[in-house]
Amino acid sequence: MRSPELAANVACNCPASPAVVAADSERAAWRTPLELTVLGAIWGSSFLFMRVAAKDFGALPLVEMRLGLGALILLPFLWKARESFKGAIWAKLALIGVINSAVPFVLFAWAAQRAPAGIGAITNSMAVLFTALVGFLFFGEKIGMQRAVALFAGFAGVVVLASGKTAGASIGWAVAAGCTAAFLYGIGANLVRRQLTGLPAAAVAAATLGTSALLTLPFAIAQWPTHAIPAKSWLSAALLGVLCTGIAFVMYYRLIQRIGAGRAVAVTYLVPLFGVAWGWMLLGEPLTGTMLIAALLILGSVALSQRAAK
Repeated sequence: MRSPELAANVACNCPASPAVVAADSERAAWRTPLELTVLGAIWGSSFLFMRVAAKDFGALPLVEMRLGLGALILLPFLWKARESFKGAIWAKLALIGVINSAVPFVLFAWAAQRAPAGIGAITNSMAVLFTALVGFLFFGEKIGMQRAVALFAGFAGVVVLASGKTAGASIGWAVAAGCTAAFLYGIGANLVRRQLTGLPAAAVAAATLGTSALLTLPFAIAQWPTHAIPAKSWLSAALLGVLCTGIAFVMYYRLIQRIGAGRAVAVTYLVPLFGVAWGWMLLGEPLTGTMLIAALLILGSVALSQRAAK
């Protein structure tokens, strides 16, 4: 956001003073890294909140709360653009919502009941690679040698991660669930890019979250827990929906508007770092050698893929 002085100068077609331009540039220099870091910390904490709340709520009830609260936060954006959302487009929104929100959220919540928070955060970063792979397999996009190498390295990281254990128990199924969710994100990203072009991103997010919440509701009611839910799980579920889904989406779309999608996607590298850190600091979860090796392989492959895409 530009300074009030610069905005006023633009409004009256007056040239901005060098001091105002310098101050605005200096503010932008630290604002973007700060916002990316905050967003990475918020999205990284989503795996912490799922880890805390999923065992008490169960996957479907927890996801229903996440979808509903996130949709409510984003509802003003949908209301503002309501004239663009009519007729058959709602069928597309419902389908994309299931692929890009409902099912991945359930898979991550299911995995959170069986593996440390950092495992979900690391597998989540595979979404960037899966987006490229889905584009290549189903939409005829070129992938190139460099991105092919990146995909191979990323999948090698998944194999390393799945081979690990925590507290003597295998985490392979949790890794499989997280990677399946990331693959669905890759499908969803391609569908949004091709089917919903020209619609406001925040409004699309509100619509897909809202339709997903409605479709998930009967299953969530059927599995709603009958036992008392601890306060910390209620708080975690609320923060998962309000902060990590609703507010975080708003932050992300504003970042895209200001700095572009290519730079905003850098948050991908921060999410697993914060996911692992929150689990270690607040839940006492272990940091294992396989997690470190897998994270380096996956994040390195994501970086290589992004460089090739540019």
